[in-house]
Amino acid sequence: MLSALLGSHPPRLPARHLVRIGALFGIAEGTVRVALSRMVAAGDLTQRDGHYTLSSRLVERQARQDESRDPHTRPWDGAWEVAVVTAERRAPADRAALRHAMTALRLAELREGTWMRPANLVRRWPDVVTAQCTLIDGRPHTDPTPLLWDLDGWAAEAHALERALDRAEGLAEGFLVSAAVLRHLLADPLLPAELLPGDWPGARLRARYDDFDRRYRELLQRHLKG
Repeated sequence: MLSALLGSHPPRLPARHLVRIGALFGIAEGTVRVALSRMVAAGDLTQRDGHYTLSSRLVERQARQDESRDPHTRPWDGAWEVAVVTAERRAPADRAALRHAMTALRLAELREGTWMRPANLVRRWPDVVTAQCTLIDGRPHTDPTPLLWDLDGWAAEAHALERALDRAEGLAEGFLVSAAVLRHLLADPLLPAELLPGDWPGARLRARYDDFDRRYRELLQRHLKG
């Protein structure tokens, strides 16, 4: 249900559409409605007039998902962003919030408390970062990319997902493949071309997914209105 709403713009669907999506996977209507009620109680969804909408927290996740499909980058001049944890006596919740924020910002942890990435993305530092870290711009003497990201692993999974997009048949399988591609794009470090291996599949996977998504949404809308 959350995947369906995360892929909808605006992120709001009537209950009957969510029931029909559940039916694609053999989920009974009663089970879907119980799950929706639990997600409302947990604060993941809001409900009004028979429609369900993502909570503000999940709307932020949708924004990150959209950004991963069409990232906002800038020319790279070789500089890196470094965030070093300097706050003392941090509560466990603060530590978890910082790690979540760093992952969303696509920084990687070189060692405990030291996060970094190339300075090629357009975004602002959230308060949870500036309250716990000292921010530094720098230029490593050697390229730390292999220490920070498994680029070969990401590329291999991207190639597998390209093949899965080509093979996907039916609404249920297409739904699952679509969700898998979006999760994988969220994990793309979005590095500048200078740091990527040859034949990097990021842009190609995005283009293939955009084509797939247009066709899939047409089929899904016909199913939901049928």
